[in-house]
This record gives sequence, C-alpha cells and structure tokens, in this order.
Amino acid sequence: MSQIMNVFNRRAVGQHRDRAARMLGQGLDKGLDDRDFLLDEVGERLADRLDDIKRRFPLGLDLGCRDGVLGRLLRGRGGIETLFQCDLSPKMAARARRNGGRPTIAGDEEFLPFGEQAFDLVLSNLSLHWVNDLPGALVQVRRALKPDGLFLAAMLGGDTLKELRQSLGEAEIAVEGGLSPRLSPLAEVRDGGDLLQRAGFSLPVADADTLTVSYADPWKLMADLRAMGETNAVNERRRGFTRRATLMTAVERYRRTFAGADGRVPATFQVIYLAGWAPHASQPQPLKPGSARTSLADVLGNAPGAARKEDGKPNED
Repeated sequence: MSQIMNVFNRRAVGQHRDRAARMLGQGLDKGLDDRDFLLDEVGERLADRLDDIKRRFPLGLDLGCRDGVLGRLLRGRGGIETLFQCDLSPKMAARARRNGGRPTIAGDEEFLPFGEQAFDLVLSNLSLHWVNDLPGALVQVRRALKPDGLFLAAMLGGDTLKELRQSLGEAEIAVEGGLSPRLSPLAEVRDGGDLLQRAGFSLPVADADTLTVSYADPWKLMADLRAMGETNAVNERRRGFTRRATLMTAVERYRRTFAGADGRVPATFQVIYLAGWAPHASQPQPLKPGSARTSLADVLGNAPGAARKEDGKPNED
C-alpha cells in the first residue's frame, strides 16, 4: 500500500468552514451570497458542462456542498430529481439543508458515508483541493457511482493565489528571516487525468481555466478567503497569529509588484476541471494491443514527405 501524505489538517479545514457558517448565521458579513463569488462562478461553469451531456441523472450528490450554492445553480439541470448534499462541516451542512430543503449530511470526502453504486452523478465544487488522499477519495467516488455514472468536479490548481504566495513568502523572509508553509500545495492540471485513470474512471478528461479577480487591496482578498473558509490548513503551518510587520510588508509588496494603474491588485485562481465515467460495457473501449490491421510504418512510408531512417540514424533536414 502506498503511504498517504497528510499535508492538510482535516479538522482545521472543518473548523474553518464552521467559522464561515457561524459568520453567516451571526450576520458578521454578507456571507457566501456576497463574498463567495468564486463558488458561484465555478459552480455555474460546472452546471454548463452538465448541460452539454444529453443524459439524465435522477440521483445526484453534491460533495463539499458548502451552504448549498451548487444546488441553487443547478435548477434541475441534468435531469436531477434528487440531489443529496454532503459537507465536512456540520454547521455548513446544516445551513445547506435549511437553504434548500435537500437531504444533507456532514461527511468527510476521505471517508465517504455512502454505499456502492448509489448515485447517477457526483459533483464537487471547489472542495477536493483540501483532501489528503485524493486518489483514494476518487476511488470512493467511483465506487459510489452506478455503472456509466458521471463524476464532474472543479478544484483549485497550482497557480491559484500566486501573487499572494509570492508576497507573503518574500515578506516572511525579509521580516522573520525564514519561510513557513502559509498557503496549501495544490495539484497541477497535468495530474488530473492520471488521477482519474488511477481511480478506475473511464474516458477521463482534465482541463483548466484561469480566473483573475480585481481587488481594491490585498486586505479585502484575505478577508474574502477567511469568509469562504479557505484559510491555511496545512499541518506544518505556523501556529498563532502572523506578525503585524510581516503582514504589512506582504501587503506593501503585493501592491508594489502587482497593482495596476488604477491601484487595484489582481488575484489569480486556477480551476482544474475533472470529468470521468464509472465503467460500463456500453462505453467506447480501446483496441487490444496487436489488433491493428494497418502498419504504422506503412502509413508513414506512404505519406508525402515522410521522414525515413537509415542505419538506425535519424534523418536530418
């Protein structure tokens, strides 16, 4: 068995979402309806991808549902008749249940509380980037799908918040003489298809979008990340509050390096989209090795201008 790297503190991830749910309940900010534009935008793009598939998925699962934002965006698309919702945070799951009236439970993506072949569709909107054993979680998702069931997900990729990462790193080195893990490591798009294939999905596809958001200043960005429950949950993170001098230096470097002519600063979010199907006999299958009827050498040899090799040496133009 491969060793699982516990990069993230899953308890901390849940606590951050609990705190975001409490802020919503106490009216301390306008909450996800105002600040979590990212979930809305990416959720809408996931729903658009579902529109492109001419199939009906009566029973679906929203994995990492937050306050039910994806359920609100789907509006019955994909022929979904019943949408179960699941979130690591009990407080966020409770809000999702109240907001949409859908069946909702608190559950961990690393230990899915569902039986095999339970769903026609599993969706996940910006939650899987906090999972330690992502291959294992994907295997569980595949098992929870009925044969020929669909998995669609969006997760943050490695270029996300590159401006903030650079500014915080430079500030910590300058002020404190060292560097600590402040932002989570994220997957690369080239890993997506491999992960799906390893988990046993058929027809795996991975691609990426980059969204650039304009902020009045870096403080507003950091406040939004806190309100979304997206603050640092790396196991090796420094405990306690960041020094004021470090934060002030990071904000100044952010402005100086990245601000536009209008004084506003960009924040980059790279979103990796994953799509895969639970295996089924009706799906297109790759040909067996050795079953081709035409030789590749014959094809290349008959092609106009085809390059030839002699004596084991490549042809040079």
